[in-house]
Amino acid sequence: MRTEEEMMNLIVGTAQEDERIRAVVMNGSRTNPRAQKDCFQDFDVVYVVRDLASFTKNHQWVHRFGEIMIMQMPEEMSLIPPNNNGIFVYLMQFTDGNRIDLTLIPEEKIDKMLGEDSLSIVLLDKDHMLQTFPPASDNNYWISPPTSKQFADCCNEFWWVSTYVGKGIWREELSYAKEMMDVPVRNMLMQMLEWRIGIDTDFSVSAGKSGKYFKHYLDPETWKHFVETYPDGEYDNMWKSLFRMGDLFRTSAQKVANHFKFEYPESDDAKVTAHLQHVRSLPKGAKVMYS
Repeated sequence: MRTEEEMMNLIVGTAQEDERIRAVVMNGSRTNPRAQKDCFQDFDVVYVVRDLASFTKNHQWVHRFGEIMIMQMPEEMSLIPPNNNGIFVYLMQFTDGNRIDLTLIPEEKIDKMLGEDSLSIVLLDKDHMLQTFPPASDNNYWISPPTSKQFADCCNEFWWVSTYVGKGIWREELSYAKEMMDVPVRNMLMQMLEWRIGIDTDFSVSAGKSGKYFKHYLDPETWKHFVETYPDGEYDNMWKSLFRMGDLFRTSAQKVANHFKFEYPESDDAKVTAHLQHVRSLPKGAKVMYS
């Protein structure tokens, strides 16, 4: 595996040698002073370029960065529609374990596309076109306090979609029940846990993408409960995890509500929880839900 120094020399050296590349900016975890260093960290790089089309008309040029295991070019995909915002991205995983996420931005777009990420650092600026960035920090990613409306919406979405999960489990529709549990319901649980972490840290940290730093910020008991919300494909275990999600959401939401003087929807919680318990006990093949 090539070293960080070797990769950085390659990234900056490529830009120095190519007159079309006018500046290089790095962001992401490698510029984050709080991020734990490991061998999976990407090199998140921006090239500010002239004549973008001259790069994208033939993609062979990127092979100079190393032997590619697999590459994705989001702007050329149709199943996952691209942003069509005038940039071009190469996501490159190399056979030696290194990865470069390379974004090409036309120089005329730099005012709109650069400087918005607090983790940005300038590696090269041939024309002195870039503003001076403050020291790299993850403060753009810190948890933000909720408004009362955001809190209410989060609670409503969690309890509303929980009924979908119960229905899917009772019907033994595995993929449907799992998706409802692991996307909308879990997203709301994780949002509430983020606000809980924000309270404990004075809203001065990031929980990381997909809550990857939860274990660091949650107390051991809460983390244990969070782990228990991930079931296997057994329906009984899915019921247990769903109720564990409800318990964890409730305690976290009540803490957030108490802190901000919001109103927690106790009635929605109680009625939906009772409904889910009823559905769990409902015999298979039942013709009516309530008699």
